[in-house]
Amino acid sequence: MTGTDSVQLSQVIVHKVGNPTRGEQLQLSENTLTLNDEIVRKLLSKYFLGSFNENEQYHFSHLSDVQLNEVFTYVSAIFDDEKDFLAQSALLAQFLYSKSTHAKVKEGELYVALFDDVPFETEYIKAVGIFKSETKDTFLKVFPHGQSWEVIHEEGVNINKLDKGCLVFKKNREEGYIVCAIDSTNKSNDAQYWMKDFLQIEPYSNAYHNTNNILGMCKQFITHEYAEKFEVAKSEQIDLLNRSMEYFKTNETFELEEFAKEVMHHEEVVDTFMAYKSTYENAKNVQMEESFNIHLSAVQKQARNFKTVLKLDKNFHVYIHGRRDLIEKGVDEMSGKYYYKLYFDEES
Repeated sequence: MTGTDSVQLSQVIVHKVGNPTRGEQLQLSENTLTLNDEIVRKLLSKYFLGSFNENEQYHFSHLSDVQLNEVFTYVSAIFDDEKDFLAQSALLAQFLYSKSTHAKVKEGELYVALFDDVPFETEYIKAVGIFKSETKDTFLKVFPHGQSWEVIHEEGVNINKLDKGCLVFKKNREEGYIVCAIDSTNKSNDAQYWMKDFLQIEPYSNAYHNTNNILGMCKQFITHEYAEKFEVAKSEQIDLLNRSMEYFKTNETFELEEFAKEVMHHEEVVDTFMAYKSTYENAKNVQMEESFNIHLSAVQKQARNFKTVLKLDKNFHVYIHGRRDLIEKGVDEMSGKYYYKLYFDEES
């Protein structure tokens, strides 16, 4: 998140949350942090807010009624009466502790924070932050000792690495607020307790998520299903990745049928792509929109994952940006080794 110089960190409290299945304890603080040091206040704000992508927006959910979502309820109580901050932060810690039973869940510090003047689109609004620190880094501390210097090591939190976080904007309460969330440490399906079990959030169906979801699905199709079903060369996979990304970079709207015909070309590939879309939706429990506005930030994010490098043994890396017709693959009969022939006009 950028443009956070205006943010006012008004209250912060830290609780210790362990894993009950390992006999680790829940330790609740009795008081909020003293925020007299302006440097500490700024460092905490950077640590809490620096990792969020404000385009990735979620909302609290529940099977029957969002009012029954525990985190939604506790955060709403803080928004309604800031004097309840301490009590509601303890309820948040207790609820997280009850959801921290998976074997991969680590003990850590839970921070609950109240912010004022957080930038959101064209506004500056109030927000509640919930953050968990699980990873400790080792730091060297140099200090004077007489006429010399000594070095010791200390463990602490790296303010450039937020493990888990949730920022709830005081906006769209009836829909479950607007929420930004991050989980950098548990991305496997069996350990996503932060997003699924604790926060119980779902993405907003907006241009960013639609673009991000379709591009993610396309990458999976091209790198796995396409390669397996049609036995294509790596260079052909890269060519299809390039054509897919080019479509999103040069169009303002996405149309599924248009994309499939324009990018996939061959009818049998189009049919396989359409069938894979349905399989992917069922496996991921998502619904892909077939027509939407393309979000440039999501395209830029996914572009980093679209690897267009042809790796040949450990000797060569060939970066392919387009023109599949200028690449020719063959086999040398004398050595039995594969080769690529590249056609070009000039080198630089």
